[in-house]
Parts: sequence; C-alpha cells; structure tokens
Amino acid sequence: MFTYFISDLHLEESRPEMTGIFLHFLKNEAIKAEALYILGDFFEFWIGDDDKSPFADEIRNALHSATQKGLPIYIMHGNRDFLLKKTFFRATGCQLLPEQTVIHLYGVPTLLMHGDTLCTADTAYLKARKYVRNRIVQTLFLLKSFEKRQRIVTGYRNASKAHTSTASDSIMDVTQAEVERVMLVNHVEHLIHGHTHRQAVHTFQLNNQLATRTVLGAWHEYGNALICHADGKQAFVDLR
Repeated sequence: MFTYFISDLHLEESRPEMTGIFLHFLKNEAIKAEALYILGDFFEFWIGDDDKSPFADEIRNALHSATQKGLPIYIMHGNRDFLLKKTFFRATGCQLLPEQTVIHLYGVPTLLMHGDTLCTADTAYLKARKYVRNRIVQTLFLLKSFEKRQRIVTGYRNASKAHTSTASDSIMDVTQAEVERVMLVNHVEHLIHGHTHRQAVHTFQLNNQLATRTVLGAWHEYGNALICHADGKQAFVDLR
C-alpha cells in the first residue's frame, strides 16, 4: 500500500512535455496508489472553470478517467490555481481539500498544506494573497470575459516574477516559528507541503518530540513525487 503526493506542477499549454509526464504518471503509476494528493499550483494559472481549451479539457478528462477507475484524487488550492471551483471538481471527480488538512497517513497524523502561508516573512505576498482570496474580488474577476482575465493574469505573473527575482532567499522560504505553530495547533508531528520548490526532508524537535517537515519539489526539467508506504517509509521519485 502506498500514497503519492505532488505539488507545484505549474502545468500550462506552453509546456507540453510536463503535461505529458503528468498524464503518463497518472495513467501508469498513480492509478496503482491508494490515493493521489496534489498540494497546490497544479496549474501555472487557472482563471476560471469556463476554460474550454484543448489543454484544459485533456487534463479534466484524464483526472475524470482516473477517479472513475477508483483512484481518490485530492487537490488543494495553491497561489496560482485558487480559482478551481465546483464545476472543475464535478467534472473531474476530484475532491477539494481545505488549506490546512490533517490526514492519518498509515496511522501517522499528518498535516497537508500548500505552504505559502508558512512564508510569513514575505509580507508583500501575504498582503496580495489576502486581496485575491477575497470572495468579492474573485466574483468580480470571474464576471470579466475570459480574454480580459488572461490579460490581467499576464500582468500578475510579470509582477510575481519581478518580486521573486528581487526577494531574498530567506523571505521566500518558510518561517520555522510558523511551521511549529501550525503543527502544534493541528497536533501533528509530520507536515507535508510544497510552494517553496525546495525539495527536502527536515527534522527538528517539537515539544520534545522528533518532528518532520517534508517539502515537495517543483516540476521544472522533470516531474517528481513523494511516495509514502504503509510501513512508514517515504521517498522522492523522479518522473521523466
């Protein structure tokens, strides 16, 4: 028995090789698992469930096929695809997870997050996040034409790249104090998240107990996943 975790695929039409890697993984590897968890930024951007492009249809159809075959797929919003709404989840059979979700991973209480809210030193990002997550802002945005939304998101992506290129590494990473706070609040000693693109396993003391923070990698030149086995072993797997 095993479970897969992935995040930060940043799938988009201009990167067909990454889409191909994901589709192959979904059809040939993930389908064998007990569950697949996608912890945010599945898409480079998602500007509404009314996206009828061949790219979006291909992803929706593949997810639907996998869930119809019995694979539970859980998706968490990231900072680029938080506009995935009910229509998408109905069409695919996937299930939306709250931004802090505790699961029992083969007997181990484990907190799942995208990870962006752990980066508390990046105050500029958190301020922007609060604005775009506002329901009124989202409703007004989705009332615009699809083409207008595309132009707005292009500007947002350019601003995001500029911010990332100038921010220090420490600001872009998680804050240990916030990691410990959310783990204590959720009564867990294992946290799995993405967002930072810094694949690693960190161990530390939390209330005199050994705690673990597992960081998922991003899909750049190739894909990668975390596989967790029922015996407690876990490993990162490269997907090519």
